[in-house]
Amino acid sequence: MAAGNDAEVWHEILGHSLDCVHCGLCLPTCPTYRETGSEISSPRGRIYLFRAVAEGRIDLSQTVADEAYLCLGCRACETACPSGVRFGSMLELARSQVEASELRKGPAKTLERLALRHLIPNRKRLRWLFHGLAMLQWLGLDRLGCALLPRGLRALQAGLPRVPARALRRPLPGILPARGERRGRVGLFVGCVMPELFADVNAATADVLTRNGFDVVVPPTQACCGALHAHAGDLDFARGLARRNLSAFDGADLDAIVVNSAGCGAAMRDTRHWLPGEADAFSDGVRDVSEFLDEKGLRDPPGVFEARVCYDDPCHLVHGQKVEAAPRRLLSRIRGLTLVAHEDAASCCGAAGIYNLTHREMSQAVLDRKLTSLAAADPDVIATGNPGCLMQLRAGVVRAGLRARVVHPVQILAEAYGADSP
Repeated sequence: MAAGNDAEVWHEILGHSLDCVHCGLCLPTCPTYRETGSEISSPRGRIYLFRAVAEGRIDLSQTVADEAYLCLGCRACETACPSGVRFGSMLELARSQVEASELRKGPAKTLERLALRHLIPNRKRLRWLFHGLAMLQWLGLDRLGCALLPRGLRALQAGLPRVPARALRRPLPGILPARGERRGRVGLFVGCVMPELFADVNAATADVLTRNGFDVVVPPTQACCGALHAHAGDLDFARGLARRNLSAFDGADLDAIVVNSAGCGAAMRDTRHWLPGEADAFSDGVRDVSEFLDEKGLRDPPGVFEARVCYDDPCHLVHGQKVEAAPRRLLSRIRGLTLVAHEDAASCCGAAGIYNLTHREMSQAVLDRKLTSLAAADPDVIATGNPGCLMQLRAGVVRAGLRARVVHPVQILAEAYGADSP
């Protein structure tokens, strides 16, 4: 793609933009529009920009690039849209052209590309990085070194949870057998960062699935889902990772590929668009863990979980995958648990992959709206099904002085089944 002027890509962007009827129903759902009140920072405004470039009426400029990346990519506009505009796909294509145009330059961009291409998808390098971070945290040197980091990386360090002990980060076995009456066989997608920071969530997911009668297969050759790369405009690299996952899960005779990360699940379902004609069966087989258990019928957990719980929708689950009721239905099956609604449940928390590093002020403004809503509900527990949301909300809860702990819904289920507490 030379100079961000790939005619085929812009023709595809134009096709998406023509679906927009300019009704404006998306505006009040857009986090950046809610904060700025600026039309250009709304889905409709960005569609105007992308269409104008596609039609040759304006150049691909810094303004277009800035707006493409100011968007959180939460896809709330897709839920609101009566015309079915695939804004997420349009945004990824537009960002791929921004990257090809080299409008984003500098040390931060170089560091982002190195991390996304050479660290995140490399399981060994990522593991050694977290071994090192765990050692720094154990010695108390992480906060000391934080003062020497750039502001964005200081924010990353502040939002990172404690790295679990190495023993707790051991890979899951390749196959975990069903318990009780066998009901089927599923593959478990474990992700890239999840095994290092949220190994307990992966373990809880496997535990709940086996207790519900499913053999769980964990292919060792599975790769990063490619979501962060696609969101950063590196679609070619994302396609390469997607092909690795197609190969990893192929031939395993699975009823479904179960995912516990909303962002990963949305990306894997979008693989059909990244690889037309290659990935339809793969994308059709992807299920969020809550969606899968709800479809199959959850076995009633025997335990009690006495708590008032606010469920907060991850954007790429409720908007990207259209899964809203399933997690709430599962949680309502747990004895002692009281679901408490809050007003801002389906809006973005501001994490959005690495957005809370690249656009720190907007990310915090979006998060503050969410925290205000959660504070009014005053739950004991906040449940959300995405690693970025878990980190963002945990950091926000501490900053706001809220008393709630933040966990993945599957951890609550596992505890109710009798597994270790999250």
